[in-house]
Amino acid sequence: MPADALACLIPRAVQYGVPVGRCCMMVGMTLACLWRTTPVQAAPVMAAHRAVYDLTLVAVNGGDVVTAEGKLTFVLSDMCSAWSTQQQLRLRTVGRDGAESVSDSDYAVLEEKDGSSLVFRADQTENGHPAPRIAGEAHMRPTGGQAHYTNPAVHDVTLPAGTLFPVAHTAAVIQAGQDGQGPIAPYLFDGTVDTGALGTYVLFLGHDAPPVVTTFPALVPLAAQRVHIAYYNTTTRDMTPVFETGMRYFSNGVADRVDMDFGQFRMSGTLREFRLLPAPDHCPGPGGVRGHGGVSPSHPPA
Repeated sequence: MPADALACLIPRAVQYGVPVGRCCMMVGMTLACLWRTTPVQAAPVMAAHRAVYDLTLVAVNGGDVVTAEGKLTFVLSDMCSAWSTQQQLRLRTVGRDGAESVSDSDYAVLEEKDGSSLVFRADQTENGHPAPRIAGEAHMRPTGGQAHYTNPAVHDVTLPAGTLFPVAHTAAVIQAGQDGQGPIAPYLFDGTVDTGALGTYVLFLGHDAPPVVTTFPALVPLAAQRVHIAYYNTTTRDMTPVFETGMRYFSNGVADRVDMDFGQFRMSGTLREFRLLPAPDHCPGPGGVRGHGGVSPSHPPA
C-alpha cells in the first residue's frame, strides 16, 4: 500500500471542516536535503493486490471526538506500463455532544511506472455532502515537473525535481529501509490536495526478518520494515506535520499494520482481507502493439 495512498495514506477525509488523511504538505528544502544519495539495492518488486483494513480508535488528543471507526479498501492493479490505484476510506466519528459524522473519500490514480506521469481524481463527501472534486494530471522530468488541475479550478503548479508519485514513493521507502538508510525526505505528489507536492519525512523504526508473524501465508516469507511517515505543508514554514502515519511494509509493498494520526484522534488499521491480484495476460514489448491489459495514462481513472 502506498503510504501516500493512506496513503498520505489517507486521501482527503474531512473532520470538522479540516482536511485529514494525506491532506498534508512540506516545509521546503530543509527536509528535502536529508534524502540520501548512497548506492542502493535493486528497486523492490511491487505486488498488485487488494487489501481491506478495519480502523479502530486508539487515542484521543483533547478534541471533540469520543468514538471513531472506519474501513479502508485499497486496490493496486498492474496495467503493464502503469499502476492503477483505487482507494476508498470511510470514517464514522461521534463527538462529545453525541453528533455523528460520516466521511467518505474515493481516490483513484493511474501512475506510469517510469515516473513520468500521473492521472488523478479525489472525491470527498461529509455526511452525504460532496466537497469539490480534485482532478487532473501531472508530468515529471529530471529537472522538475508540473501538475495541471482541471478541478476544483483550472490551474498549474510546479513540482520540484525529484518529486515521486505514490507507488514510486512507497518503493523508495521500502528500498531505503532495505539498504539501511537513515531518515529520508522525498517530495510526494499524489493529487489529494490542489496545492502541489507534499513534503514527507520517513523514519525507519525496525526490520523484521522472515519468517514474519502474520495471519496471511503469502506474506510470511517476506522481510518487513516498520516506518513512520510525517507529511508537511510545502506552502508554509510550519514545521508541525499536518498528518502522520505508521506502517509495517513488506518487501512487496503490502502493509499489514497501519496507524493514522489525525491530530484530534489516532486510529489503528488491521488488515482483515488480503489477496494478490494477477498480472496482465500480456504486455506490449518495446515498439510493439499494446495488448490486453495495457492502459494509457492519457485516459483518466474512472
